[in-house]
Amino acid sequence: QVQLVESGGGLVQAGDSLRLSCVVSGPRSGTRSMGWFRQALGKEREYVTSITWTGTTYPVDSVKGRFTVSRDDEKRTLYLDMNNLQPDDTAKYYCAATDMTGISLGQAKNYEYWGQGTQVTVSS
Repeated sequence: QVQLVESGGGLVQAGDSLRLSCVVSGPRSGTRSMGWFRQALGKEREYVTSITWTGTTYPVDSVKGRFTVSRDDEKRTLYLDMNNLQPDDTAKYYCAATDMTGISLGQAKNYEYWGQGTQVTVSS
């Protein structure tokens, strides 16, 4: 069973940076794409960004230029580097993975595996 464990969240001030990590364990796949989602209190889970097994990334417009997703397949770790954090970025951040191909990576329903999330809180 594939398991995902996020870390790196915390309380920061507006303008600060954070790096989230997501360690993957369990069976490997040659076509595994991975994504980051977030869910603020009282709101629906929303897509943030994703990276395919070939390294192509698909960030949502609101984080372009601020957030960067990357992966180290040898370390089996997904990263999310977040710069210039703003209070609107406050949310629980989830790592997700899918071995399916030909699907939209922007939709949560297409991901088969999920982590338990890490909280990011940005104060003004």
